[in-house]
Amino acid sequence: MAAVLPSLDQLPRQNASHVKNRWGDVVRQVQESGSVAVTNHSTVEMVLLTAATYTQLVEDAQALKAREQSVLDELGRRFDARLGVLQQPGAAQQVGQLFAAKGKLGRRPKAGDTF
Repeated sequence: MAAVLPSLDQLPRQNASHVKNRWGDVVRQVQESGSVAVTNHSTVEMVLLTAATYTQLVEDAQALKAREQSVLDELGRRFDARLGVLQQPGAAQQVGQLFAAKGKLGRRPKAGDTF
């Protein structure tokens, strides 16, 4: 399940000096709110988050990567199957005949692979 995280602008903020000098307070704030933005001169430089949140983010990223790879593998299989049809003996002649027909069909076309 994807972790629901607030946007960077919605995070509680602590400046870097406060984080350095009051680490215990910052850790408690992270545990209470889930994450804290650390600023330097009013610019967010990093975000502290709980180990559980980090683990969930890593798991979500790995699941997304696996899903993307699965889709790419399926597209690759479909491409290879179509390419295999074009590499069959006589395929070049059939394609040449198709171009020579200039859009005129000699017979009615089939409605897909499973017709």
